[in-house]
Formats: sequence, C-alpha cells, structure tokens
Amino acid sequence: MKKFTLPALACLLLFFVYQYFFSAPAITNSSPSGKNIICFGDSLTYGTGAGRGMDYPAQLSRLISRPVINAGTPGDTTASALSRLERAVLSQDPRIVLITLGGNDLKNRVPKERAFHNLKTIITAIQKRGALVVVGGIDIPLYGRGFGAAYAQVCGETGALLVPNIFEGVFGKKNLMSDPIHPNAAGYTLIARKFYRAIKPYL
Repeated sequence: MKKFTLPALACLLLFFVYQYFFSAPAITNSSPSGKNIICFGDSLTYGTGAGRGMDYPAQLSRLISRPVINAGTPGDTTASALSRLERAVLSQDPRIVLITLGGNDLKNRVPKERAFHNLKTIITAIQKRGALVVVGGIDIPLYGRGFGAAYAQVCGETGALLVPNIFEGVFGKKNLMSDPIHPNAAGYTLIARKFYRAIKPYL
C-alpha cells in the first residue's frame, strides 16, 4: 500500500506545482461584451507600406466576415496612444481590441519600464470595459532591449492574449517588406492571419 501511495502523492504534488508555476494564465474577458472589433496601434495597424484595403485590419475583416475598425496612427508611441485611448477605443463599445504598440518606443529609446507601464495601463482600461485584448508583440534580435520578454510579462499579468512576435516570418524578408520597417500587402496578410488565429476561438 505504501509503495502505491507515496508515488501517487508525489505525482499529485508535482501536478499542482506544474499548474501553479507553468500553466497558462487565465484570459481576461474570454467571453467579451461590447460590439466592435478594433485594431489600435501605430503604423503597423494603420497599414503604412500597403495599398488601400490591404492593411491588416482590412484583411482581418475579410477573414472574419465582420467589420473591423482601424484605429491606427503612424508614429504612435504607448504614451500618445494612451492619450487618445478614450476617443479611439473606449468610446467605441469595444468587444475585441488588437494592439500593436511599442515599436516606436523601441526606436525612440523610450525606457522599457515606461513603455510597458503605459501599455499595461492601456490594456487594463480596455479590459474594464469588458473587452478581450490581444497584443502583437515585437522581438527584434540584437535590438529588442528585452521588449519581447516584457510583452510576455505584461500579458501574463493582465490576462491579455499575446501573439509573441507579430513580425516573425515577415521582418527582413524583401518580398514581404515595403521598407526596412513596414510590411507590404503580402506581409500584412501574414499579420492578419496571425491575429485571426488568435481571436478565432473568441468570435
């Protein structure tokens, strides 16, 4: 009896330790309220580098057969996005909000702590309206200053969904980029598909 009981207890203990330390965090607002799907962010949301109707929000709209609001502003930092959050997102009855922010903070050498404090403030304000938040992270080798890990941390703390590196498979590929920073239409197609896979279970 003892030979059975002790291993069983050890396995049970290991299971609870795993669940506590390694299981995926709960998703906040996995059954969201609100009406609108909104893409909020910088030039990656706006669609710089692509023709009309080929930005990722427009392509995402076609994938889900539902309207998607493009609330992207080229040059947006987390600070400037926070200043327009009420008008662009919170007043629009958000249901699912997809965020691409942080690239300009990285480029402009904004301290990581400040950038992700702003991002966390944005995420939690949206979640308080009952919306699901999805964050497209950025992780650029040798230049990322730890931003990639910070996206994972802030999403873990808030229960936002994370697409770990929205540029993966796009950045640096000439056939998918319009310039060294922005995708072309084909690059935005890949980004739209990544966001589609993330939100599909919650539509």
